[in-house]
Amino acid sequence: MTPYPFLDVSIHTPTLQLHAATDALLAELSDAVRDGKASAEPVPYDDPMSLYEPDADLRVAKWMQGIWRGRGALSAQFWRLYFVVMVDGKPVGMQDLIGTSFSTFGTVATFSWVSADQRRLGIGHEMRAAVLHLAFDGFAATEAHSEAFVDNHGSNAISRNLGYVPNGVEWATRQDNPALMNRWRLTRDNWASQRRQDIELYNIDPCRDLLVRL
Repeated sequence: MTPYPFLDVSIHTPTLQLHAATDALLAELSDAVRDGKASAEPVPYDDPMSLYEPDADLRVAKWMQGIWRGRGALSAQFWRLYFVVMVDGKPVGMQDLIGTSFSTFGTVATFSWVSADQRRLGIGHEMRAAVLHLAFDGFAATEAHSEAFVDNHGSNAISRNLGYVPNGVEWATRQDNPALMNRWRLTRDNWASQRRQDIELYNIDPCRDLLVRL
């Protein structure tokens, strides 16, 4: 256990684990970022995004700096929890859970990526299901939101299959070009209707208790 409970949280499913993104785990995952395996075609992220940085070493540095800044900005109103996705003991991507005005609305959003050599194996679906369990079961969230460009078929399919419903569209830029983005919404009732019994949360109580006091 660390003195900082946000780094002790983990979520386990039958096929993978989400572990709080410690510096040691980020170091293990950094090769995937350096090698460009965190991106895809068509490009999946809106601007600005450190993962689009062309210089490999600078890309890793900016990526890690962003996570460190996010760690330090935690409060009851806004927080972002970073998890490294582990499959068979190997880091294969990241899954974030974001609460904006959470103490007022109880809503969360998600962000994720999977290493290019680990895609189309069901990992993206499973890691989103895991972090949604943390949101709804661990933090008593009221609803979850997700966004994906209309040509990001994998992310849109994950949202649809997990019970999200369409929630409109909006324009965003990616690498300075305009692109249309789908918005998705998952209510607590929809999540509960297909709630899984095989996802386990670890060390959540100290994290939750401290978060409401920050």
